[in-house]
Amino acid sequence: MSAAQPKRAIAWFEIPASNFERAVRFYESALDTTLRREDFGVPMAIFNYDEPSAGGSIVQSPTLEPSATGSVIYLNAQPTVNATLERVKRAGGKVEGPAVQLPNDIGWIGFFIDSEGNRIGLHSKTNG
Repeated sequence: MSAAQPKRAIAWFEIPASNFERAVRFYESALDTTLRREDFGVPMAIFNYDEPSAGGSIVQSPTLEPSATGSVIYLNAQPTVNATLERVKRAGGKVEGPAVQLPNDIGWIGFFIDSEGNRIGLHSKTNG
């Protein structure tokens, strides 16, 4: 008997922060959004999402450490990767190279280092 196939590969993600308030301000500015602050025993700031989409948050936890060399998540870049990378710069992040167009109409990606030292990807269907 085989297990049921998941409807999505990602259920939830957490971006670690060493300075919670700094990280929340960075993402709110870079993504032009407001995060919902919660406390689940550790402070969390939740990205806006609609079910059944995957959700995630900024989290400050003694068990998580920001890193530029671990797993990479890709956040939705609105309206484009280039526009979001410009906001990342203004928010104090470090952009890693220009946006790159992917083959087969997959869209565009870009990368940055956030205020905490995490390497994060961006994705948008168009970039112009």
